[in-house]
Amino acid sequence: MLRRALILVALMSGLALSPALAAGTVNASDLLKITLDQAKIAKVPTGTATLVVGNPMIADVTMLKGGVGMIVTGKGYGQTNLVALDATGNILDEKQIRVEPARTVLVVQRGAARASYSCTPLCMPTVQLGDDQSVFSETGGQISARNGLADKPSGK
Repeated sequence: MLRRALILVALMSGLALSPALAAGTVNASDLLKITLDQAKIAKVPTGTATLVVGNPMIADVTMLKGGVGMIVTGKGYGQTNLVALDATGNILDEKQIRVEPARTVLVVQRGAARASYSCTPLCMPTVQLGDDQSVFSETGGQISARNGLADKPSGK
């Protein structure tokens, strides 16, 4: 029901859906699953010169030296595509990238407010996409301040 509603909203908005996405299916060989804020190394087709990511807010891709592989980093939840091109612009391959949440994150919902905790194995506050703005800002500020202390030269 929800998938049907999302497809209807997309079509009414004038967005084009790939046949695989509209049908809700993607071949396992055409799907790269990445965890948010994690990096994964994957192979690229021989002769790949350029990698194009449909939505860089969802994933970032960097080609490794020698063109034998790439590093894919999950930036935001969702799904986007990745196209590999050769030096003359021919399409060598196309894959879907799906960014999913970490399985070690506990989400606490208090009414409309949401807070996240990283539980590996003890639960400590963390920032995740979708957290309440005040929780996100406060926890993010503490993380940034702590990291700033680590960047200062010792003894000064």
